[in-house]
Amino acid sequence: MNRQEETIVKIIILGAGPAGLYAGLLIKKASPSHDITIIERNAADVTYGWGVVFSDRTLASFQRADYRSYEQITNRFVIWDAIDVHYREAIIRCGGHVIASIARKDLLNILQRRCKEVGINLVFKQEIHDLADLGSYDLLIAADGVNSIVRKIYANHFKSRVEPGKARYIWLGAQKVLDAFTFIFRENEHGLFQVHAYPSSGTTSTFIVECDEATWLNAGLDSANEEQSLAYCHQLFAKDLGGAPLLSNNSRWINFPTLKTESWHYQNIVLLGDAVHTAHFSIGSGTKLAMEDAIALATALERQPNLEDALNEYELERKPVVEIFQKAAQVSQEYFETIKRYLGLEPMQFTFQLLTRSGRISYDDLRLRDPRFGDAVDRWFGQQAGKRRTSFAPPPMFTPIELRTLTLANRIVSSPGAQETCEQDGTANDEYLARIKNCGLSGAGLVMSGPVAVSAKGRITPNCAGMYDTRHITAWAKIVRAIHDKTTAKIAIQLNHAGRRGATRSRAEGLDRPLRQGSWPLISASALPYTPHSQVPREMNQSDREIVRNDFVRATSMAERAGVDLLQLNFAHGYLLASFLSPLTNLRCD
Repeated sequence: MNRQEETIVKIIILGAGPAGLYAGLLIKKASPSHDITIIERNAADVTYGWGVVFSDRTLASFQRADYRSYEQITNRFVIWDAIDVHYREAIIRCGGHVIASIARKDLLNILQRRCKEVGINLVFKQEIHDLADLGSYDLLIAADGVNSIVRKIYANHFKSRVEPGKARYIWLGAQKVLDAFTFIFRENEHGLFQVHAYPSSGTTSTFIVECDEATWLNAGLDSANEEQSLAYCHQLFAKDLGGAPLLSNNSRWINFPTLKTESWHYQNIVLLGDAVHTAHFSIGSGTKLAMEDAIALATALERQPNLEDALNEYELERKPVVEIFQKAAQVSQEYFETIKRYLGLEPMQFTFQLLTRSGRISYDDLRLRDPRFGDAVDRWFGQQAGKRRTSFAPPPMFTPIELRTLTLANRIVSSPGAQETCEQDGTANDEYLARIKNCGLSGAGLVMSGPVAVSAKGRITPNCAGMYDTRHITAWAKIVRAIHDKTTAKIAIQLNHAGRRGATRSRAEGLDRPLRQGSWPLISASALPYTPHSQVPREMNQSDREIVRNDFVRATSMAERAGVDLLQLNFAHGYLLASFLSPLTNLRCD
């Protein structure tokens, strides 16, 4: 006997979507003596949406959880490995993205049959408004979707929040079998529309149309009924559909609701799938996450000796995983909500950015999945950089770049970072030279120094490099020659004034610790110390600003005389120039 069987006899599951059905199936398989009832508000043959997608990794977990349903699901799969992007009359394909889809209706039918086979009681067309109507139960699994009645009843305990998306979308089908996941971008007098489409069965494809709020209003779709919306989309994408009709299934324009929940269970009630979390449809993970929730819950119930421990284990396992997907989904969602900003990009650049939008897929991933696409990206990038066509091009990182009259051999920048090895008068010594030279020998196109003070009072520590004395010109000229003679790199120095972060000890003794002796007065935008223990700077006056400006001008001239190739001004890290940029550090009235 399973250890849970002693404490759990009756389980009620609200919602007969993939999450609820799969959870019931797996729990019943592990503990056949459990009395499990699944209650669904709709009829058994009613569903919304079209196809759902799964990856190879997801399928492996399904195979281990219940081989019979896995076999039936995979037998109904439509499998593809390409993504097509229709943009500016160009169609660009990237392969290697192995994805499988199944019609949502077929998936539900398979899971319903399996639930009946293992002895689960399925109740359809019964809507629950009051949990008292359920009678007694040992465990209530709420798999009743994003509008979960259970989550609303116990809102104070679950502490969820729903954030509606900024774009509008409508979930349609198409009587056309696509051979790739397809993104389509079409612009008309009303604005920009985009399509997320993929094959969902042997006869149809999912066809999601999305647009921003302004475009939706401009097109009059806010007052359009289902039939009118269907006609509008069919006309707009007629060329892409090739005469195939669009299909609707109680489809309407909505904003995608992103649901996040603080606590996933309360007493003997647990949330599952869309009842506890959602992730934007553009990363295709909703059903995957829901069914993986079911696997985790069933496993926890089988493994733990009491209900509370099982529900805690389920939440601890699934919540971090879901949060990772939600973060990627949010990035992807925001990309599509602001897609107009990228319409100036060339087709290849647009496609590459679209495929890498969420951060889950990188340049290297795309090259592994489709080397030909990777080569095409490299050639396009090389052509843009070199203004000429080429049959072979290095990866973008190794493509030369022009910065005005300066040409770098590649786009790699190497820096030794902040160094405190100089003489106390700010002169770069041989140790400093050796560290910068090593950066040049790395093959980088540009060697960037750490912060170089424009005055003695602009140093961070007494041993920071400077560019304010004629001896500094000689020292830096030696460094420049070493880089130019021994490497193909160019050299840049970062001009800086420490401001209120100056006059500190070596970082080996701790960050931003004031000097015990030999200090100097500090200046900043306002008289605010950098840390509670820092020296309080003096608010700069007009004379101070002129002196600092002249210090930067002098340092620039000296750097040029030393042969430095490029200058960078440090406007960050809380130093002097940065203190003028933030309202938290600049309290001035002028």
